[in-house]
Amino acid sequence: MNIFKRIFRIGQAEIHSVVEKMEDPIKMTEQGIREMREDLDQSLEAYAKVKALQIRTANNADKKAEEAKEFEGKAMLLLQKAQKGELEMDKAESLAKEALMLKKQLSEEVEELRKQAEVHENSVQELQKNIDVLKHNVHKWENELSTLKARVKVSKATKEVNKQMARIDSNSTISMLERMKEKVEEDEALSQAYGSMALGNKSKVDEIEEALGTNSVDLDLENLKKQLGI
Repeated sequence: MNIFKRIFRIGQAEIHSVVEKMEDPIKMTEQGIREMREDLDQSLEAYAKVKALQIRTANNADKKAEEAKEFEGKAMLLLQKAQKGELEMDKAESLAKEALMLKKQLSEEVEELRKQAEVHENSVQELQKNIDVLKHNVHKWENELSTLKARVKVSKATKEVNKQMARIDSNSTISMLERMKEKVEEDEALSQAYGSMALGNKSKVDEIEEALGTNSVDLDLENLKKQLGI
């Protein structure tokens, strides 16, 4: 029974290689785990049957060994009765011989049963090893599957974020910033131009009076004060 056939198929590459080579690694891993669990169930069933057979064989051997011992005791009792005169010696010896023949037959059966029980015990031990390996691999791949599912979630989330980021044209963003910068510089230059135009509207007199710190309103006020004798 090649119960490791599927384990080899799944376990021949680490989970990272599985992710890279399989179209749907999660489904493949889940299927592999299901198959291993089926193998585990079959192994447990076979283990129970072989173990039961080993127990029955060993019990049967012990039972027949006890019967062989009893026949040996009966042969001894027959000879003792003949010795005491309670039974004719010829009859006692004949019956004792029959008892010893049955003992020998039972002893041979006991020997054969013990050999069978030993074979069954070896099969039980081999099945137990296989079961332990299967349990270990099922546990291992269940953990690997949990890790794989987590990685897939992270991968999908990362892919979506990167997809959203890829939709943002970095060149367009830079161009927009450059246009905004040009617009600000243009507004600043225009403001300076309006300031220059305002200065350019001043007359020479205004410039002189501005330079002297006086204006026409001040001169008119002084003339009125003179007229009033102030």
